[in-house]
Amino acid sequence: MFTVTLLTDPETPVLERVTVESLRNAWGGGEARWLDPGVAAEFELAMVPETRWQVWQDLQGLRVDMVVQPATGRKKRLLIADMDSTMIRQECIDELADEAGFGARVADITARAMNGELDFAAALRERVGLLQGLPESVIAQVLRDRITLMPGGAVLLATMKANGAHAALVSGGFTAFTQAVAARLGFDEHRANTLQVAGGQLTGTVAEPILGKEAKLLALTEICARLGIAVDEAIAVGDGANDLPMLQAAGTGVALHAKPRVQDQCAVRVNHGDLTALLYLQGYSRDDFAPI
Repeated sequence: MFTVTLLTDPETPVLERVTVESLRNAWGGGEARWLDPGVAAEFELAMVPETRWQVWQDLQGLRVDMVVQPATGRKKRLLIADMDSTMIRQECIDELADEAGFGARVADITARAMNGELDFAAALRERVGLLQGLPESVIAQVLRDRITLMPGGAVLLATMKANGAHAALVSGGFTAFTQAVAARLGFDEHRANTLQVAGGQLTGTVAEPILGKEAKLLALTEICARLGIAVDEAIAVGDGANDLPMLQAAGTGVALHAKPRVQDQCAVRVNHGDLTALLYLQGYSRDDFAPI
């Protein structure tokens, strides 16, 4: 059996009953279950329809996301998440570069690297090099003034942890930021790259080896092994090309507001919902959400 989940942005709840019932009837699905009125609903199917992706495309025009996945094993025991443009709205290195006067140049490199057009490690070294001489104190300033959480993240963490899940933040960014974001949201652990500092200033270098796509995949397998669970029991979320191996290996890999090349290689795509989408995809209803 398979579960079809329809969802949209909780801030603009546009999922109509007629949309859900029309699709359920067309595909011969089971009774619809509303997880959150106007926001998310699901129903079961015996098999995946051939029209899946055409319907997905049509629903995108209505600002509705659709995911079809196996009905069993949806609730996961590990959340493993990217940070930049996933758990937070920003790319930290772009914000640092803006302070250094190279914002537009670095943002362009970041966008190309996240879409898989550039080698991640080389692109990171190039961007970090432009930060040479920036006071280390700017990191705290950027965290305070520029970094904002992605909607739904706190509820996602609270609900999964209340149901016994482990949470890991795994970023191609920097530990100076993952440490703060992990603590704020309640992640159990975090991994990222380390900006090197000397004399109170950034040296323009990053500690080697660089945590890239292979390291994210390794983090998934290592953490699962340590917890004594299978990778199928993990839900991963990210938006960039360096997240792809992790997304493809996890039991559920969610491309969240992801770059085009990333979406093309992921079966679970969320373009309109926020991070609570990961709860709806696991079958949690709004009533199941933990308080924050």
